[in-house]
Amino acid sequence: MFSPGQEEHCALNKEPVKYGELVVLGYNGALPNGDRGRRKSRFALYKRPKANGVKPSTVHVISTPQASKAISCKGQHSISYTLSRNQTVVVEYTHDKDTDMFQVGRSTESPIDFVVTDTISGSQNNDEAQITQSTISRFACRVVCDRNEPYTARIFAAGFDSSKNIFLGEKAAKWKNPDGHMDGLTTNGVLVMHPRGGFTEESQPGVWREISVCGDVYTLRETRSAQQRGKLVESETNVLQDGSLIDLCGATLLWRTADGLFHTPTQKHIEALRQEINAARPQCPVGLNTLAFPSINRKEVVEEKQPWAYLSCGHVHGYHNWGHRSDTEANERECPMCRTVGPYVPLWLGCEAGFYVDAGPPTHAFTPCGHVCSEKSAKYWSQIPLPHGTHAFHAACPFCATQLLGEQNCIKLIFQGPVD
Repeated sequence: MFSPGQEEHCALNKEPVKYGELVVLGYNGALPNGDRGRRKSRFALYKRPKANGVKPSTVHVISTPQASKAISCKGQHSISYTLSRNQTVVVEYTHDKDTDMFQVGRSTESPIDFVVTDTISGSQNNDEAQITQSTISRFACRVVCDRNEPYTARIFAAGFDSSKNIFLGEKAAKWKNPDGHMDGLTTNGVLVMHPRGGFTEESQPGVWREISVCGDVYTLRETRSAQQRGKLVESETNVLQDGSLIDLCGATLLWRTADGLFHTPTQKHIEALRQEINAARPQCPVGLNTLAFPSINRKEVVEEKQPWAYLSCGHVHGYHNWGHRSDTEANERECPMCRTVGPYVPLWLGCEAGFYVDAGPPTHAFTPCGHVCSEKSAKYWSQIPLPHGTHAFHAACPFCATQLLGEQNCIKLIFQGPVD
């Protein structure tokens, strides 16, 4: 059911070492129009044939824009901190043979390894929806992985552009630390949350923090793009752990370590669970017709045998037209089994294996979207506050990014077996 141990697996197949994967919340296994090139719903980070990491070296304090330009044109990586019109601090970066760097952002320019665009809530069925103005930075963040065991991954705000530069202009929040090194924050910030207890059914949500350009950890600013930084949190680091969430103000990424993924159900396992449910021949308690979850490849189109559920009580039915109440909203229906009134929606199997915290059967549905996964996975995501907009937080379905509602944010499904 699960993959073999990582070391043994790599030794047998001579595969490159996998550091981990970034999975974008809100997509059920692929982008609505399909994964293409560097734009996809999940991105695997492998050890590069040659190290491409960089580390800080020379610091220049410059009083003319020409001198600043001369340094940034040297073909080396650099970060420029503009303090005023006539003072800029440029930190040159030099090659680091011990790390690999991966960059994430909205830009499609070559320095970006993983292109991320704004996640539209419920985007599974909404290809037409267009974001008029993105809040994700073109060069949003970089993940730096140690090339030697234990392959530690660290997150930093901002990415180097095509000229190998990061520019923090006059308006960006920036400062000089007591030890003398410069640091700053990006416009809308890079937020990170490490769950307490790793990515398991026992985990609890951690506290959202902001990561600086140099990788220090700060409490959140008053608003997302405020000039004033939060307080330094010296007891915490920018090291990513299995289940860490990275928010880029418009899209949230889940970091899964290679080891964590080896203990996660695979796509094959989810397909086996789907077949197992269908083999039990669940029935509509009213129409007595057999219900079946559609195949994973057909997760966009509502099929005739598709299970539907009343999300207030969890009773699973086939599709029917009755139960409308004149005193309720359009999507609210009365369950014929227990008379509970609530949303009545088609059920969809959660197909993105990276979001599962265990390999349990799909018994629970998120409300109000109807995505189905294991009980422990549903309960885990139901309690995680995700950043929304520039200052709100709410729990959302990991498979479609819809804001969760209801008492528990998810419901146990009640299937009826065949009468015969």
